[in-house]
Amino acid sequence: MSPRIRSAYRHCRQRAKAHYENFPVASWLLPSRLRGPVAAIYCFARDADDLADEDPRPVAERRQALLAMQERVQILEDPAAEHEPEWIALADARARFDLPAAPFSDLIDAFLQDLEQPRYATFGEVMDYCRRSANPVGRLMLHLNGNPTDEMLGYSDAICSALQLINFYQDLQQDLRENNRIYLPQEEMDQYGVTEAMLATGQTTFQLRNLMQFQYARADRLLRAGAPLGGLLRGRMGLEVRAIINGGARILWRLRQQDDVFARPRLRTRDAWIILSHSLRPRRRRP
Repeated sequence: MSPRIRSAYRHCRQRAKAHYENFPVASWLLPSRLRGPVAAIYCFARDADDLADEDPRPVAERRQALLAMQERVQILEDPAAEHEPEWIALADARARFDLPAAPFSDLIDAFLQDLEQPRYATFGEVMDYCRRSANPVGRLMLHLNGNPTDEMLGYSDAICSALQLINFYQDLQQDLRENNRIYLPQEEMDQYGVTEAMLATGQTTFQLRNLMQFQYARADRLLRAGAPLGGLLRGRMGLEVRAIINGGARILWRLRQQDDVFARPRLRTRDAWIILSHSLRPRRRRP
């Protein structure tokens, strides 16, 4: 690997480390050969997410920038032709691991949708968004590790969708205040008697708490449905996936214990030890 590419990967790892995430990104649990490529994928997703959420330009300009990213990643193959470290690293990762272009394109589609659709009528619509906003990352992780089976991809999709839902539940008020988005299904809000005004005021009402307990339980079932993936993958990749699953489960546990549904839980040192201890040994799959 050339010094230029090593420097690009180092830049991506530093970016991934600097940005707080409840779920580990390119952590030490991963095989060392995969940490740089995972960080490069993270930087791609982070930049696209920032275009959808943080960029101060008008929506039309942000849309064009996202479309340009989508077009660029489709033809990305030669690190020598790139200049920005994020794109140098991503080009090398795509070439070395033969990463498919479709997951990157799906990610951009999700961020484009964020610019256009601030509400979701049904849970099916939310899951369709998760299919493009979260599931591609898990699929790329599996492609980095080798040739994933359909079974592995299905488990990964369940895990990633669950983690995306958990992120929504941590950011209820922030999504509404900063980006005018609500990822809770409108029909379920109506069913539980929850209004947008309740979300805007930031007060945990009886109705809102009941709605969120229902959401937490469903995300937990989805996370458990994907958990066998942690036993199918061997070595450090399996350990990383189990840690991600257990980290998501721990955050869900904290959400369910909180009286304030708007409080964002942060994992502490004790949580980290619990997650690690539960991740060191894969659970045996029942016949």
